[in-house]
Amino acid sequence: MKRKWWHDKVAYQIYPKSFLDSNGDGIGDLRGIISKLDYLKSLGIDIVWLSPIYKSPFVDQGYDISDYYAIAEEFGTMEEFEELLAESKKRDMHIIMDLVINHCSDQHEWFQKALADPYGEYADFFYFRKGKNGNPPSNYRSYFGGSCWEPVPGTDLYYLHMFAKEQPDLNWENPKLLEQLYQMINWWLGKGLAGFRIDAIINIKKDLAFPDYEPDGPDGLAACWKMVESVDGVGDLLETLKKNTFQKYDAFTVAEVFNMKEDELPSFIGKDGHFSTMFDFSAHALSIGGNGWYDAPDIDFKKWRESIVNSQLKVQKCGFEANIIENHDEPRGVSRYLPNYAQNPAGTKMLGTVSVLLRGIPFIYQGQEIGMQNTKWNSVEEFNDINTKDQYQLALDAGLSEEEALYACTKMSRDNARTPMQWSDLENAGFTTKTPWLKVNDNYPKINVKNQENDPDSVLNYYRKLIGVRKSAEYKEVFTYGEFVPAYLDTESIMAYYRETDEQRILVAANFGENTAELNLDYDIRHVILSNMNQSTKPQRSLKLKSCEVIVLECEK
Repeated sequence: MKRKWWHDKVAYQIYPKSFLDSNGDGIGDLRGIISKLDYLKSLGIDIVWLSPIYKSPFVDQGYDISDYYAIAEEFGTMEEFEELLAESKKRDMHIIMDLVINHCSDQHEWFQKALADPYGEYADFFYFRKGKNGNPPSNYRSYFGGSCWEPVPGTDLYYLHMFAKEQPDLNWENPKLLEQLYQMINWWLGKGLAGFRIDAIINIKKDLAFPDYEPDGPDGLAACWKMVESVDGVGDLLETLKKNTFQKYDAFTVAEVFNMKEDELPSFIGKDGHFSTMFDFSAHALSIGGNGWYDAPDIDFKKWRESIVNSQLKVQKCGFEANIIENHDEPRGVSRYLPNYAQNPAGTKMLGTVSVLLRGIPFIYQGQEIGMQNTKWNSVEEFNDINTKDQYQLALDAGLSEEEALYACTKMSRDNARTPMQWSDLENAGFTTKTPWLKVNDNYPKINVKNQENDPDSVLNYYRKLIGVRKSAEYKEVFTYGEFVPAYLDTESIMAYYRETDEQRILVAANFGENTAELNLDYDIRHVILSNMNQSTKPQRSLKLKSCEVIVLECEK
């Protein structure tokens, strides 16, 4: 494998709106991020991904961009962004931004011009189509519910939006549009940006016939991803995108990809792939309901273990993946993947160890390093997320009570990850001096950075040790390029694997069960590298793991 500058890096996702408010308006901002760069450096972070900070009406929290060249006033100024780049560079850290180019905001100049002249040049920047017999052009349901087609006022046309109606899809078959997008991407890279996290990129290829599909719900609609899965040719668009932009700057790119065809993995992230890496959503997929959040299944440990193992084995044949426990679109991992008895500091450390030491690029989401958890929501009015409100209504329409619908959203809402970062036990968790844009988790007096800074056994200080081990001179090679080899798959509650090179063999073993488990060791142990329960005694022929215990051992090779 050709070695790249980003292979041994650890990344951290910032959700700017919820990270730190420096000016008392209740919204996190760039100045707040700049003030915490030393904190991130102390954690061992190399790459910082900022969720969208572009100008936006914030219908979908900035994933509806109205000006790709402007910083939203809520977050600060372009001068402050340039200061962030400069200060990051001083600390040998890299900044990447969200790249949202499947769609834009309906307030973008391009779409406003399209509405003004629905048969003109800018209309072809989007998908304007005539309806069929008084109905939309096809029966696609958007990711946020309802039809993907919205009427164009004063015409018999509709425009396509696979997300909210305020997020019209861009027409990737239009060379003039592509030229505009490439120019914009290169402008940011020219500023010193290290790369991008690329949003919803699989959706850019459309079947221009927009055929109907068999309805899969009582609304008579079919999920729009069925069209995405059925169409070919997205690779050609992605390769052209790479050659016109990322490749020129040796940029780091991490793609959000769902609905990819099985045989496309090597072309996406293999040698000279379209992207540097892509997120592993295999565990996330386990709690996707058949109809919505209201019938989302609980996570089964064995299925979770199998999903991680299978993904690791598949991806290591061709490239690197980006490993996550949570992000801005998912509930908190501690609340999602750990049973009730394990939702404690030991279990949090265990889950983090298993994820960070996998093969691939670890992505830490803000607050993960202190073990932030899902929030208790008291009513649907407390939510801000557009998707949560749609899912609440979907549950009601399916016959659930208001209490049951609220429970489903409490468990699955994206707002669980968007509550303000918990910096201290001061009012509003030290996030803001005024009213925060979204409620703060009630547990902030107990779970916060300040408390954990002063506790050598805290989740935060454990994460520092964990990342330090991964990046240490002694183990960097094996944790970056070592093969992933699953172990103890015949057990009921153990998640274990080896990371191996020709010179080293490391065992990572974790007990997700409620009772102590014992393993017969396959190799002699040289020494204990890391333990979440401060176990330093070298095990001999067998290994006993208490509930929620994880240990990292160097084995004889």
